[in-house]
Amino acid sequence: MNVQTPPEKLTAKDFATDQEVRWCPGCGDYAILKAVQRTLADMQVDPEQTVFVSGIGCAARFPYYMETYGFHTIHGRSPTIATGVKLANPELDVWVVGGDGDMLSIGGNHTMHALRRNVDMQILLFNNEIYGLTKGQYSPTSQTGTRSPSTPYGSVDRPVSAAQFALGAGGRFIARSADILQKHLPVVLQRAYENKGASFVEIFQNCIVYNDAVFSHFTEKKVASDMQIHVEHGKPLIFGAESNKGLRMKKDLLELEVVTIGEDGVTEGDILLHDETNRPAAMLLASMQPPAFPVALGVLYCDPAPTYDGAVHDQVNAIKGDKGEGDFDKLLRRGHTWEV
Repeated sequence: MNVQTPPEKLTAKDFATDQEVRWCPGCGDYAILKAVQRTLADMQVDPEQTVFVSGIGCAARFPYYMETYGFHTIHGRSPTIATGVKLANPELDVWVVGGDGDMLSIGGNHTMHALRRNVDMQILLFNNEIYGLTKGQYSPTSQTGTRSPSTPYGSVDRPVSAAQFALGAGGRFIARSADILQKHLPVVLQRAYENKGASFVEIFQNCIVYNDAVFSHFTEKKVASDMQIHVEHGKPLIFGAESNKGLRMKKDLLELEVVTIGEDGVTEGDILLHDETNRPAAMLLASMQPPAFPVALGVLYCDPAPTYDGAVHDQVNAIKGDKGEGDFDKLLRRGHTWEV
């Protein structure tokens, strides 16, 4: 009698390569890498069906450290290459990894089209509000006034909000987390993986060399409770060290305000419930900035729709059913041809 032995469960180590991880000591990318490896192991994802695609920058080293398939492509074009991968083999799980400069500057156009098309892939944007690999120039997400080698007197640019950009581009799944949130980040990553379509995850990541502590105003332990709100679908938008602060709409205005439960007649019933299918509400949450508001973390928006890759293959199959299999040689030779 044959006895079948079930395969051993994958662990995080099974997703780690033998390559030396070469980021600056203390870089937030280490924590993100560990979170991704642990999440894939927890979900028992097949490494042979998984592809990581990156562009250029510190974050773009990611495919070297994942024991999966991968492409280290060119600056800003990783969403385009990833789209090609998904179209060529729809069965693959495709992940895109890039920084705020890579994916919102030279690659902003490509990120936008991957989102609006709703290509079935997970897009992880590491946001440290600086160009790290090229020695600390300001990036599209850098705050006004940022001093850097390219803005020695302070940037006069207004920063782009990655989450608002993704929502405006028509993204159907928008989420946020941070490198140090090692319990929160895997939950967000799993939600992104389970979504059918383009999943956009902005990860606030610390660059210890060129932009250290840029997010400390909402990530440090002493302020995190009051400066972060972890949103969950169907649950009230409550935060604070004593869980007594919340969000509600201003009377007669399409604006959020922070209120304290128990003051001025405010009750928990006055607090808004998070509806992750509500795009305008997600835009309001994405726009919140300290100190007036907490930073919204978690799944801000999730409203699945048909995917681009699915529509392409449905169309191809429909044409084949109507016209039969094509002949590539005849296609090349039809019309006016000539010999050289």
